[in-house]
Amino acid sequence: MADSIMAEKPQELSEKVVDISRVSKVTKGGKKICFSALVVVGDGKSHVGAALGKANEVPSAIRKGISKAKKSMVRINLTGTTIPHEIIGQFGAAKVLLKPASEGTGVIAAGSVRAVCESAGIRDILTKCLKSNNPVNTVKATLDGLTKLRIRKIR
Repeated sequence: MADSIMAEKPQELSEKVVDISRVSKVTKGGKKICFSALVVVGDGKSHVGAALGKANEVPSAIRKGISKAKKSMVRINLTGTTIPHEIIGQFGAAKVLLKPASEGTGVIAAGSVRAVCESAGIRDILTKCLKSNNPVNTVKATLDGLTKLRIRKIR
């Protein structure tokens, strides 16, 4: 029984680097430069996660972000290729409006919101970033909105 579970193929995850920031800290000895990478990971079948990796080099920051994002993956309720209802996700000052769209519309979204929606497997959605355009906060606001989605059960 345990062998059959282990024999399953690991799920294919798409990894997208949304933003790379160079951060410098001024110390007594000079400037210390570090990098932070915002990474979104998803399987295209309603599972998605995002994380911020920080390191002294860019590849290390991306690798850390990917491993953190894989650990923070959440499941999203979808109806077909879109979301079940309209919702606003919030994180900090950022607000993201997510609206369902008819089939064939595509992903109408900004860069950071587009990365989350495509990684989650959403093919038809309308979005609008309200207030803040900070990529870290908009990604977290998008994830907040997508995790709040509910599907009404028909009896």
